[in-house]
Amino acid sequence: MAKYKEIEDEERLVRNLSKGNILAFNTLYKAYSGRLYRFANGYLRSDEEAEEVVQEVFTVLWEKRSELKHELSLKSYLFTIAFNIIKKHFRSKIYLSGYLSSGIFSDLDMNTSDKIDYDSMHRYVRELVEKMPERRKEIFIKSRFEGLNIREIAEELGISRKTVENQLTAALKFLRENLDREFIPAVLFFYLFII
Repeated sequence: MAKYKEIEDEERLVRNLSKGNILAFNTLYKAYSGRLYRFANGYLRSDEEAEEVVQEVFTVLWEKRSELKHELSLKSYLFTIAFNIIKKHFRSKIYLSGYLSSGIFSDLDMNTSDKIDYDSMHRYVRELVEKMPERRKEIFIKSRFEGLNIREIAEELGISRKTVENQLTAALKFLRENLDREFIPAVLFFYLFII
């Protein structure tokens, strides 16, 4: 009987969250953040990175709240999001280390490559993205940071695929033109993960 009550309470919380209820969001955060943290830390072996995964999971939950189905297994949904974020994290590290060791960027000395900080690169690119017109920024974020394809973005925003393509082209051009050539890590980040 207690298990049934728990499921019923969770469905009510999901319903309230889908309407934008911040109290429901906070309640779900308290219920799941610890478990998600332990899950992420089991893979990443880093307190800081595990905390970032938890924050990103709940950011996605909040952003997608209006799309939630009331009968959804929230636990499965949250852990699937966390697992996908962790996979992206590992892919990023593998790609970056592979490119740096491949000799493609042989003009970089090892001191420079040792100092590359993914977070600062990401922040730098995000600062440039924030300067884009609102619609272009939204499309770029959905494409490059949320991993949606052109068709998914067009459907979600109710615009044509051609508009999405044009906005992405303009966004990439803007980033290429505005990247500080002196900040080599940002240039690497752009060429490895953005284009």
